[in-house]
Amino acid sequence: QVQLVESGGGSVQPGGSLGLSCAVSGTIFNIVSMRWYRQAPGNQRELVAGITGESINYADSVKGRFTISRDNAKNTVYLQMNSLKPEDTADYYCNADVIWTKFSTMRNYWGQGTQVTVSS
Repeated sequence: QVQLVESGGGSVQPGGSLGLSCAVSGTIFNIVSMRWYRQAPGNQRELVAGITGESINYADSVKGRFTISRDNAKNTVYLQMNSLKPEDTADYYCNADVIWTKFSTMRNYWGQGTQVTVSS
């Protein structure tokens, strides 16, 4: 079994910063990709940022403000969010492609989500 546990959400004023983390635990041979998604009320879930090896991509709406990083030794992915705007308010979800053993296929997993509120 594999579990993803997010932490670090909360409330912040516009222009502020928050950092999210997501720890992957369980039977892990390799974590291929790690991503952050978000979903605001009434909206579809959207990809915020992803990291695969040395390759990183961001949604246009967060480029220059958010930074994704990962610590392979800790099986953890981070999302540093700066210059936050009210439109960044959403539930943020961690997502990972995990291979259990070298004989296993890759599977996709989700965390439970953490709420981020940007409001004055």
